[in-house]
Amino acid sequence: MGVEGAVRFDPGLSVHVDTAHLEFEYGPATLGARPELRRLDSIRRSLRDPTCTGPDPVYAIAMDVARLEDVGELRRRMLLFGVVTFPAGTLGEEPVRSQGHVHAVAPHCGWSTPELFEIWEGKAIVYMQESASDSPGRCFAVEAGPGDQVVVPPAWAHAIINANPSAPMVFGAWCDRQYAFSYDEIRQHGGLAWFPVLRGGRIEWEHNPSYRHSPLTSRSSRAHPELGLSRGLPIYLQFVRDPERVQWVSDPARYSELWKRFEP
Repeated sequence: MGVEGAVRFDPGLSVHVDTAHLEFEYGPATLGARPELRRLDSIRRSLRDPTCTGPDPVYAIAMDVARLEDVGELRRRMLLFGVVTFPAGTLGEEPVRSQGHVHAVAPHCGWSTPELFEIWEGKAIVYMQESASDSPGRCFAVEAGPGDQVVVPPAWAHAIINANPSAPMVFGAWCDRQYAFSYDEIRQHGGLAWFPVLRGGRIEWEHNPSYRHSPLTSRSSRAHPELGLSRGLPIYLQFVRDPERVQWVSDPARYSELWKRFEP
């Protein structure tokens, strides 16, 4: 695997990410699709300044990346692995980020499924809130760097932020194979409950007045032994060694009680 520039993390997949051109190349034993590009116009309704300028495309997503030998097992388990790259830069006063969404209910399991992120290059913040309704519930901003893992629970609204605007960012993620995104409530509120705003080279958080006020907790990523994860092993290799370790991504009901009190 390679991330163009200084390579500091090996995710266990033969994927080369060209962060300068938002492109992906795959090794001979690796399956991967052409990237989907998210244009600036498609995310404006969730930005603090919908009229801003910034990188366009804002980011690139390659879904269903896998070793060829794993494809059958992934399909049987309704799991999907994706890789995403963000460029350096800003969207007005915000760092480059995704627009935010809630996972639609997956027909095969009847849940809005969770997601497991792993940062490969750069510095990220995974922002999440319990609900996209007027009352957002608990709100968290989880900082993560190469090798760090972050879990977004079922039905939570969330977005990924490039926390270092001077450099690109790359991450991988385990998703449900029947993934779909719901944007309506977030767009109706003009974004998520908190906006990341760059001031003096630092990210500060500004409340979105379209929501009732709910405190924001900022923290570093943590280990998740309660979900069977190992912090020191790449999340793709955790599947390779024992697919049951990440089966909760497409079968969240197995941790139905845990999700009620889960904290990222």
